[in-house]
Amino acid sequence: MKQVTISNPFITLIVLDYGAIIQKLLVKDDEGRYTNVVVGFDYPSQYHNDKASLGACIGRYAGRISKGGFTLDRKTYPLFNEKGVHLHGGKEGFSKKYWTIEEVHKGDEPFVRLSYFSKHLEEGYPGNLKVTVTYKISNNELHIIHEATTDFTTVVNLTNHSYFKLDNENGIDHYFLKLNCPKIVETHENLLPTGKLTPVKDTPYDFSSERQIGATRLDTPFATDDHSSFAAMVYSTKSGISMEVNTNQRGVVIYTPQHFPAICFETQNFPDAPNHPNFPSSVLRPSETYRNASIFKFDLVT
Repeated sequence: MKQVTISNPFITLIVLDYGAIIQKLLVKDDEGRYTNVVVGFDYPSQYHNDKASLGACIGRYAGRISKGGFTLDRKTYPLFNEKGVHLHGGKEGFSKKYWTIEEVHKGDEPFVRLSYFSKHLEEGYPGNLKVTVTYKISNNELHIIHEATTDFTTVVNLTNHSYFKLDNENGIDHYFLKLNCPKIVETHENLLPTGKLTPVKDTPYDFSSERQIGATRLDTPFATDDHSSFAAMVYSTKSGISMEVNTNQRGVVIYTPQHFPAICFETQNFPDAPNHPNFPSSVLRPSETYRNASIFKFDLVT
């Protein structure tokens, strides 16, 4: 397993070729000490047994797909599923693959670019898919850019699955959260979408005004507001570290796991879009390039 480190005066990033995983993301707290703001393992080999997709690239389709597959251009493609739910690209998905380190740049605005070639019908998806993910640091920002091209019409939805933890406390109840997301993608108990978007106003999902997370726990797809300067913002009152999330995607799945204190911001298309014509299209055709560009900006609150 290969490991790449890039850094600037604000951020140090450590990436693995396995799963294109962000192993560590070090930023400075309000006392100038480096804090690793993502949950991860100390030893790369430990990721082989990870079931939480810590820091990994998720694909070919991030999130859930219903009905055991999807129909595209009149052809049905069955997918691996458990109890009718296909999750995060299938039995393995991109998070369990070795990626190729294509380029490492350590000068101004350092970056690392990795690639993966997903063969036609891998996990049931049509088309030979060429995927790249670029991690770039610019001042106090981490840029994550997923791109993909195909030789046959397919569906694509990629995201990074880092669990953010902005301090060394044993909890996230004290975090303050603000979401420029006026609606959620309504889901059934198994977290598959119903097909409806519902307003967050006067619900536990309403973080349109900054407030403490408290006891609220989420595994929720939010619809972003195209007119806002950022999709989400979170900060810790203990470390003083804040993170702002900006994306060109129509959705962000916010996930607070039960078994450890952290919060995910999975910038992506809506779950199960291939089975909901009213959702933003996830279809990628041979003449097109898929692009998910997201920025995670770190700062200190006073």
